[in-house]
Amino acid sequence: MALTESRDLPLGTPCPDFRLPSVDGKTFARDDFRDRPVLVVMFICNHCPYVKAVIGRLVEDVRALQAAGIGAVAIMSNDSASYPADSFDNMKLFAKQHGFVFPYVIDETQDIARAYGAVCTPDLFGFSAAGDLQYRGRVDSAGSRAPSGSERRELREAMLEIARTGKGPAEQVPSVGCSIKWRN
Repeated sequence: MALTESRDLPLGTPCPDFRLPSVDGKTFARDDFRDRPVLVVMFICNHCPYVKAVIGRLVEDVRALQAAGIGAVAIMSNDSASYPADSFDNMKLFAKQHGFVFPYVIDETQDIARAYGAVCTPDLFGFSAAGDLQYRGRVDSAGSRAPSGSERRELREAMLEIARTGKGPAEQVPSVGCSIKWRN
């Protein structure tokens, strides 16, 4: 497990397009979310201890964001041949086990992760209604530690601010997690 911190992608960067198969048998594209005021794009995987540590809070936050009309999609870009725990079949199980309320799609070519500049799991991107990047941060300040209950829900707060104002918070703390498992 290589620890990686998400690097800065300039705020204002347009949301890269994608069209990827989902664990529910559908295919999702960026434009499928155009009826939402803002969009959260989450790079996650099944095996990463950092993802496992935040997945319950992440699903809870996405539920709250969806109730506010905000769109969300999770993308798995790891090399599943080298990391079978991240296989498509295991993605289906992971999504069911954690009650995903958002599409969980696979980026088999890893082209989408490269387009977003994703480097770790979890790596979170928040886009405004204008389609530009306004948030690149973490779920909350607990990170991989068990939450105490006093943590700021940074992703949730940022996305609600973006929906309300079109701009993300001035202060953003990068996500930390396992490196994306790139193919050789």
